[in-house]
Amino acid sequence: MSQEQQNIQLVSDFIAAVCRNKQDEILSYFTEDARYHNVPMEKPRFGKTEIWEEMSIIHSMATDIDWITHHIGANNEDCVFTERSDKYKVNDQWVTFEVMGIFQIKDGKIAHWRDYFDLKKSTDQLA
Repeated sequence: MSQEQQNIQLVSDFIAAVCRNKQDEILSYFTEDARYHNVPMEKPRFGKTEIWEEMSIIHSMATDIDWITHHIGANNEDCVFTERSDKYKVNDQWVTFEVMGIFQIKDGKIAHWRDYFDLKKSTDQLA
């Protein structure tokens, strides 16, 4: 399996873990000093504790999670690119985030993750 294929598999496995919504399993995919930025948010998060603080904003409210990967690809370096629909069931209602994500891999773990999406379009679904 090529490095590109390994990186794509890692991100695919991470997405499956996110859907199971188990904090320890999700965080096991990150390097200790990983960086995560939900780009609509003001600042990036550093390290597993801060990453979970950001993720738990919606993960703590969700009774079900379904991230659908529409497209996934990798470059010959360390990046995996995803186009996704991240769906969260909150108060018996599905909320969908249409996301473009970039994952940078280092030594078989996610070292830097950025997601780009329209926050207002997603949060308006909760109204």
